[in-house]
Amino acid sequence: QVQLVESGGGLVQAGGSLRLSCAASGRTGGTYAMGWFRQAPGKEREFVAGISGSGQNTYYADSLKGRFTISRDNAKNMMYLQMNSLESEDTAVYYCATTWVWGTHQAADFDSWGQGTQVTVSS
Repeated sequence: QVQLVESGGGLVQAGGSLRLSCAASGRTGGTYAMGWFRQAPGKEREFVAGISGSGQNTYYADSLKGRFTISRDNAKNMMYLQMNSLESEDTAVYYCATTWVWGTHQAADFDSWGQGTQVTVSS
């Protein structure tokens, strides 16, 4: 089992940027893919971005491509989400998670989850 802890959330004005971090511990020796999801109040959890075990391949929700960038540093057991040009619609709790299913956008395919970090974008 992998334990995940997100950080880096906060309050930002529209148009601003934030970088979220996800620290992994426990059984981190595998080459699992990882991803970011978000959940706004009253809405379902939504896929944001995914990254391969090596970090060389990434994929994004179509609506977010170009503004968000996912990356990982396996030497540090860290994953990141750089978010630029933030909009009020990006306000949500952001979660990181692991998966063995490459390319999936389905939350059910992800195994370990962090507790989430709140991102609030003021307009």
